[in-house]
Amino acid sequence: MLTVEELMTRDLVTLKEDDDIVRGDDLLAEYDIRHLPVVKDGRLVGLVSHRDLIRALARQERAPGAPPQQVRDIMTRSVETLKPRSSVREAIHKMLDHKFGCVPVVEDGDRLVGILTETDLIRLAGKLLDREER
Repeated sequence: MLTVEELMTRDLVTLKEDDDIVRGDDLLAEYDIRHLPVVKDGRLVGLVSHRDLIRALARQERAPGAPPQQVRDIMTRSVETLKPRSSVREAIHKMLDHKFGCVPVVEDGDRLVGILTETDLIRLAGKLLDREER
């Protein structure tokens, strides 16, 4: 059985709840990613997507002089997760059923250890197709 830990991204770029949303936008651009887990003391407390940031930044531009929004104001708090030993099949179904672009991977006590993204699964599909064609 192929497991999530075999495919997940381990080198994570994260945010803190009190980070400014502009920092989130900067990180997405710098690392060319679309999702940022939000952590507190190494534990997953939320998730911010590229779409979340676009909406928030657009609202911020329409309210000149307003204090900058923080990540806690826009993050999704109730985040579906996977365990490292979860099957990739389970991950695929979860992502398809909920239309998720990623699923954070956590261990005991919601300690963030990775993230499984659509890109990770497309990479797998490419390898399997290459193998099939050989």
